[in-house]
Amino acid sequence: MLARFWGTRGSLPTPLGAAAVRLKVREALLAARGRALENAADIDAFIDRELPFSVRGTFGGNSSCVQIEGGDGHVVCDMGSGLREFGIRMMTQFGPAKPQTYNIFLSHVHWDHIMGLPFFTPAYIPGNVLRIHGGHKTMREALLRQQSDPCFPVHFEKLGAKIEFIELEPGREYDIAGFKVRPILQHHHGDSYGYRFMRDGKALVYSTDCEHKFEALGPDYPFVDFFRDADLLIFDSMYSFAEAISVKEDWGHSSNMVAVELAHLAGVKHLALYHHEPVYDDRMLETVLGETIRFEELSRDNGPALRVSSAYDGLEIAV
Repeated sequence: MLARFWGTRGSLPTPLGAAAVRLKVREALLAARGRALENAADIDAFIDRELPFSVRGTFGGNSSCVQIEGGDGHVVCDMGSGLREFGIRMMTQFGPAKPQTYNIFLSHVHWDHIMGLPFFTPAYIPGNVLRIHGGHKTMREALLRQQSDPCFPVHFEKLGAKIEFIELEPGREYDIAGFKVRPILQHHHGDSYGYRFMRDGKALVYSTDCEHKFEALGPDYPFVDFFRDADLLIFDSMYSFAEAISVKEDWGHSSNMVAVELAHLAGVKHLALYHHEPVYDDRMLETVLGETIRFEELSRDNGPALRVSSAYDGLEIAV
């Protein structure tokens, strides 16, 4: 399997502004002072080896969308604004003349997780099929309402692709697009659903928009079994631990510290921090990643090391 991240922000898209780009250029030039950068190869090596990710790159600004390769057809988790760029890739790769099937798994129908559909070009092409899976009975209603007057000029009924809605029950295992898929009901306003994808002895878990109370964590906590031995866990770590237990308690999201605790309890191999706080800039997200890695080292109990990454738009993780 391969997870390809098209959108990693929570709540709303956060585009990189001119001031932020200028700051990155300034920091890069300051770091390059006194270095003999004679050609393009020297410059590339300097960028790759000397500059931190927060300067040479960006975590991105699109809201939730993750593509999972390795099954049959196309599998996507959530339809945030990152779905638009995924659609551009699909059109470049296949064009309008080769009908494609897309299996889309919705965590829930809050706007930041569905806003990409009106800009998903394959949805407008007859012959394509979109199978939208989720636990909410309101999936069709939510998508119809966001493309209705006075909110959007192109109505949902004008989409050319065939669109099917498939309601899943938490706890059941389904055969979908070459994967064994198991949903779980999550703690979030209006409910959300996480998904465990299994194929050829590998497991990938997509779990965003879920609040995990620290005092509930333990071997018997249901999510420990759901995450058990996952090769990759994509986890909502929107808040700091302090925020999650104080001013933002009951807001429906979790923290990086709880992510590590749960991953350790479940024997997860690779943790990807996800659904980033929109007010955090690239430097702050890089700091959070460093703190999370250090916390994992300190809290590890003689078990194997947990690999920790911070998801960014364009990241690919092989499982």
